Amino acid sequence: MNANKLDDQIRRLFEPRTVAVIGASSVPGKIGYAVLKNILSGGYSGILYPINPSGGEIEGVPVRRSLAEVEDEIDVAVVTIPARFVFDSVKELCQKKTKNAIIISAGFSEIGNLEEERKITEYATEHGMRILGPNVFGIYSSASNINATFVSGDIPRGNLAMITQSGALGLTLVGQAAVERIGISAMVSVGNKSDIDESDLLAYLQGHEDTHAILLYIEGVRNGEKFIEALKNTTRVKPVIIIKSGRSQRGAMAAASHTGSLAGSDGLFDAIARQCGALRAESTKEAFNWCKFITSNPLPRSESTVIITNGGGAGVMATDACEKYNVPLYDDAEDLKQTFLPVIPEIGSAKNPVDVTGGASPENYNKAFDAALASDRIDTVIGIYCENATFTADRLKEMVETNVARFREKGKLLLFSLLGGEATDGYLVEARRRGIPVGDDVYDVVSTLGAVYRYCRYRGACPDEDVDATMDFAAIDAIVKKAIASKRHFLLAHEAQQIMEIADIPVPRSMNAATLEAAVKAAEAVGYPIAMKIISKDIIHKSDAGGIALDLENKEEISDAYEAIMRNCRANVPHALIEGVSLSEMVRPGVEMIIGARRDAIFGPTIMVGLGGIYVEVMKDVAFRALPLDQPEIQTMIKEIRAYPLLLGVRGEKMKDVSKLVEAIIKIGAIINNCKGITDIEINPLVVYEQGMGAKAVDVRILLSKS
Repeated sequence: MNANKLDDQIRRLFEPRTVAVIGASSVPGKIGYAVLKNILSGGYSGILYPINPSGGEIEGVPVRRSLAEVEDEIDVAVVTIPARFVFDSVKELCQKKTKNAIIISAGFSEIGNLEEERKITEYATEHGMRILGPNVFGIYSSASNINATFVSGDIPRGNLAMITQSGALGLTLVGQAAVERIGISAMVSVGNKSDIDESDLLAYLQGHEDTHAILLYIEGVRNGEKFIEALKNTTRVKPVIIIKSGRSQRGAMAAASHTGSLAGSDGLFDAIARQCGALRAESTKEAFNWCKFITSNPLPRSESTVIITNGGGAGVMATDACEKYNVPLYDDAEDLKQTFLPVIPEIGSAKNPVDVTGGASPENYNKAFDAALASDRIDTVIGIYCENATFTADRLKEMVETNVARFREKGKLLLFSLLGGEATDGYLVEARRRGIPVGDDVYDVVSTLGAVYRYCRYRGACPDEDVDATMDFAAIDAIVKKAIASKRHFLLAHEAQQIMEIADIPVPRSMNAATLEAAVKAAEAVGYPIAMKIISKDIIHKSDAGGIALDLENKEEISDAYEAIMRNCRANVPHALIEGVSLSEMVRPGVEMIIGARRDAIFGPTIMVGLGGIYVEVMKDVAFRALPLDQPEIQTMIKEIRAYPLLLGVRGEKMKDVSKLVEAIIKIGAIINNCKGITDIEINPLVVYEQGMGAKAVDVRILLSKS
């Protein structure tokens, strides 16, 4: 099926000309009744076909006894019958060439009945029909005034689209949106995602004019590469806010590499969401704060932010919040002085935060806001009000709302944090319901502004072309195939070094030895000091097995280390087939980094960079990205790690060769992207030297596909 036809089908899901309700009921309390009543009361103007074997009328609409009585083609069929009857209904819908079926019915994979769900989906796919669900509460679309859900009450119309994997939470989100007076442009429950998923829906919503922002609640992603593409395409046009459950460490137990175990955490999804420009919220409260602000205010023209407050302590808290959420405060002291000194009380402060003093009246605030509004250098103001006897809450409405309106007219932003007692709280609740950007906590307010700035930075960045190094991938594939033919699912040290040589990533000089005598000769050929490591296809984590010795200076130390390594490995891994040892030059000190690339089961090719060494899983100072990506994004990823200052040079050290670190990341990314037999590549450590001196891959681990 071609892409245009698929696009048209999804469009018809949101903009159906004909709708059938399978299992329409006249009995209040039944889902078939609730869905039909919502469609009728929602103002849908298309053709509606209630289907029920009993016939008759429901709410004045004639009921067809079966699909055979329907002559039109059906764009959307809403299926509300028990699970055991759904497959037969799907077969009938396919015979009618129905475009989309929304299966509200539960009782499928969510309770372990995966076989029946798969049978339904496969049959529908074979016959060109898309499935939303099963186990959903339906769909609402303002584009066609259709409310094909069993949501209780009217859905307020507006500019926020919501996609939810959880039906129960989705119904709660609708309720919260109504309380917050946030209007909805579209609402879709994806349920078990047997066919249609978030990516399909994002592809439609990114071009939906009534949708200004999209809120996405997900529990898991099945096709990560498809999701990444859809998310990137959407965020280039409009903001996507994500709430994702499941932050616990999962999937790491079976991982045979640091990269794999660390990627099994929630950190990978978090990194990819940021890479794609999505805004991930910690809670539904935070998500709705962001959504409400984004859908009712212009995006800021710049990040020049000023805090205006009548409380010094509250101003300090707001400053702390700005640092936490990466909201830059305007800091031109001379300009701030010229702008605000003439309009604030004599004992006030024109520094940022601008303090209009505890005795400030609404007029004092207005003058300060006037000055900010007139400034060409200030585009955003955070207004903080602390209730007191000189400015009581009954005067808030005029001061807050007049100034918010004036800032919006000029394309500037004004947000308020209102701190006080019952009267202040009463006004705050009322103002929020009318879309005024106010909050009762400076951190909530600044969090919203930080999210908006993050999105604007993403929109403002001009991505370079994706980078992918060229090398002899056929030669790499030959090494991989040979290892797989010998029934190994990882490469031996010398094979991994061969791949590094093909990729032109420097490695230490080394030789292999099968006996003690050969080890002594190899050490003399390589040159002291020496690092000795066990060679065994049964020992992946060499240090854990006692299979590594470092800084060996002479023949006697080589002999002692050889015997100790053999003794340790035979004791710790008794079944291991030991082929000998490798002897490598001891590399000179530098900054030890770890870089990894892996073929993630969900998101496809991903890369990692972080602080390396033996404590990598303890420190967990790493950053992830999904491929493909450009060079600036790689540099951004490197800057995210806490150890980044080490690369810049500390305590008199010179800056390290970051360009060679970037180059190595690009190369292993190219290998994982082009050599399908490789699942994981990890270099730990990659020792990075001073600028111009390059980097060296000391220990390389490469895992292979088992399929």
